[in-house]
Amino acid sequence: MRLIDDEAYAQSAVRYCAARLMGRRGAVTELTRKGVDRVLAQRVCAEADSRGVFDDAAWELGRRTARKTAGMDLEVRRRRLWSAGGRKGHNPEILREIAQELFVEERD
Repeated sequence: MRLIDDEAYAQSAVRYCAARLMGRRGAVTELTRKGVDRVLAQRVCAEADSRGVFDDAAWELGRRTARKTAGMDLEVRRRRLWSAGGRKGHNPEILREIAQELFVEERD
């Protein structure tokens, strides 16, 4: 309808999605659900991704998951990260990197 600036709205929505620790795929889905044209949603999310917005969100999600699962079995902690990251639409490659760095076996 063009009653508002669609691109400005999409950029604002991407910031909102990143604040909710969503990944690129999750943000595109959220924007299209809110009525943003899919092509515009993909373009705005690609721009945010190139600035590292979704990587930062994934790392914050990993840190929060690590804090919440401290003391649990290592495999449970990793599953919780993968579950949360998958639900929020993060790239599996970044989740793998985060899991390798944050969820390592402690050595005596």
